[in-house]
Amino acid sequence: MAPPPPSPAQARQLYKALMREARKFSNYNVREYVKRRTVVGFRDHGAASDSEAAAAAYILGKDQLELAKRQAIVYNLYSPGVKSIMDLSS
Repeated sequence: MAPPPPSPAQARQLYKALMREARKFSNYNVREYVKRRTVVGFRDHGAASDSEAAAAAYILGKDQLELAKRQAIVYNLYSPGVKSIMDLSS
């Protein structure tokens, strides 16, 4: 039996959580990559018509959120001391 499809509120909550997690990366390039992948992923799976595809996309998104949380912790532990030029204030 397939899991039920997520509600629009759950999808928005997942999107916001992924964007919040992206802001935790100290490196500009990694941070922007995670944001871009979030937007592209939601754009690609946003038009899922059947409930099974929507549920599978939601589960994939939850897995990606957990991965981003782990990676943010590890990356910030071992991040380089030099900031990107994009992070320097003018």
